[in-house]
Amino acid sequence: MVFIPINNKRFLSAIFLTITFAVSFSSCGIYSFSGASIPPEAKTISILTFPNKAELVQPSLSQVLSEKLRDRFTSQTSLSLVPRNGDLHIEGEITGYSTEPIAIQAGQTAGYIRLKVTVTARFVNKYDPKSNYESSFSRYKDYSSSQDLRQVEDGLIDEITNELVEDIFNKSVVNW
Repeated sequence: MVFIPINNKRFLSAIFLTITFAVSFSSCGIYSFSGASIPPEAKTISILTFPNKAELVQPSLSQVLSEKLRDRFTSQTSLSLVPRNGDLHIEGEITGYSTEPIAIQAGQTAGYIRLKVTVTARFVNKYDPKSNYESSFSRYKDYSSSQDLRQVEDGLIDEITNELVEDIFNKSVVNW
């Protein structure tokens, strides 16, 4: 049998810190190590497909963005995905998909081209209406003008949509 002296200040401090830590993470909603802070009564999320309403339409962008957003919420939270009327709800649309020359060099040629994607997202939390929002999010990636967009487009879309999903997730459920 091991005897631990109760008057040991380190031992008591360790117990106090452990209890404080456990209580602080269990008292206010659901906390996950992704940083998500979700009301404890929220169990479901619905995320509609973001239709592409940009002037220039990239055919796979709508599906890629919507699926990544669904995957992020189901893998980083304990919420169940439902088709509609979730406790938390996200919808929106792709409002911009464009390229523009940047880094103009001698001879008025562009050294790089910027691919930019803009989305509008609306978030509704039926248990915490103060966290509801409608916001525009925009991200871009640059690529060399010596490359054809078709050669690099899938990779750029993957990077841009990852960043847009991160932005939407953080604004929706991360309260730092």
